[in-house]
Amino acid sequence: MAAREAESEKERSQYAYRQTVSFIEIQPRGGLFKEVREVIFLPGGERSERTVGRPADSLARLKLTPEDHADLRDIQPLLLTPEMLPRYEIRYRGEETLDGVVCWALEVKPRQVFQGQRYFEGRLWAAQEDFGVARIEGQAVPPLYKKGTENLFPRFTTFRERIDGKHWFPVLTFADDTLPFKGGGQRIRLEVRYEQYKRFGAESKITFEPPK
Repeated sequence: MAAREAESEKERSQYAYRQTVSFIEIQPRGGLFKEVREVIFLPGGERSERTVGRPADSLARLKLTPEDHADLRDIQPLLLTPEMLPRYEIRYRGEETLDGVVCWALEVKPRQVFQGQRYFEGRLWAAQEDFGVARIEGQAVPPLYKKGTENLFPRFTTFRERIDGKHWFPVLTFADDTLPFKGGGQRIRLEVRYEQYKRFGAESKITFEPPK
């Protein structure tokens, strides 16, 4: 499965796509953070990111921290490659069928938590037919507590689909959770959509012809 994840990571690096993040405060006040980013390829073939428009931010009680942004990038669309395996303890939890796909269910948790690093704890489901990860469900850890601050993280589910008929790419991350702050619970809703996957490919070439 990890070898398959490495293949998917390499393949996804050849794709442009759009990522839309919506983070909503539900109770007791309403507020919204929304940002749209595009992963693109420059004319020389270099991969880059750009923000589409200006992010909207009307959050009243919460703010997104560097750890939240790191989780959006690395934890929620988790790719459990061979290099990452030593960080985790993985246990087999049986067979389950998700949307008609027969999967192995695996429980994942960090072997050891080091300060300043982010980890995943939860479950993932790998399709038996090709070892591709079809779904991830869990939480970014650890929660962070400093004097006067609490940095808590919701439980989420990331859904993947076969984009090119072969590799499983994330298409949606969704969370609806109540964060247990000492001053009172804060219900939030998170939605991350990955859309418009388009392969660039090493064989692609951009040429410019002089006007006739």
